Amino acid sequence: MFRLAILPRVATTRKRRAAADARDEILAAAERRLIEHGPAALRLQDVAAEVGVSHPAILHHFGSREGLVRAVVERAIGTLQDDLVQALAGAGKFAGDTLLDRAFDMLATRGHARLMAWLLLSGYDPLDGTEVRTKWHEIIDATHAARVAMHPDRAPAREDTAFTVVLSALALFGQAISGPSTFHAAGLGRGPRVDDRFRSWLAALLGEHLTKR
Repeated sequence: MFRLAILPRVATTRKRRAAADARDEILAAAERRLIEHGPAALRLQDVAAEVGVSHPAILHHFGSREGLVRAVVERAIGTLQDDLVQALAGAGKFAGDTLLDRAFDMLATRGHARLMAWLLLSGYDPLDGTEVRTKWHEIIDATHAARVAMHPDRAPAREDTAFTVVLSALALFGQAISGPSTFHAAGLGRGPRVDDRFRSWLAALLGEHLTKR
């Protein structure tokens, strides 16, 4: 459950801007508030005041409060996916620690795992979209291409690569949502050190599997 936070209104003079620029500024302001206080704290009036647009302008771009939350999550997922595809294509190998750290930063540090969980529990799947699925395929294909390049004489099954990518995503999502309490319950302690150790362990485990013959 998210606690309802009372956020101060920001008095900002409205200004004219291109529709695309206004949309981007609204998303950025909403993301800041959502990350700091959770979805329950989001007030369209406060976002509008911070950006310098009217409340109806936000409704014009996103339809509703829930639509704004969805757009924030979808933009973050798209940015992360593009980043991972580029990193995989450039590395030519499984750079586990770096890739997992990038994903964990978006999910946990920036708070998007909580937003995704809230959307899923509300009946909306932020991953159920053509563009998102296309990016997932690109990530899996780039990972699989690196595996095939390492062992061209004995190429692994693509499904195995897909399961490995999905395993890493689910592990990081779970860590972002309940990692501190789970680590504590298992006697591993709390804090960023155990978070980092877990990701390093996971990266080594995945790397060993992806590079083995």
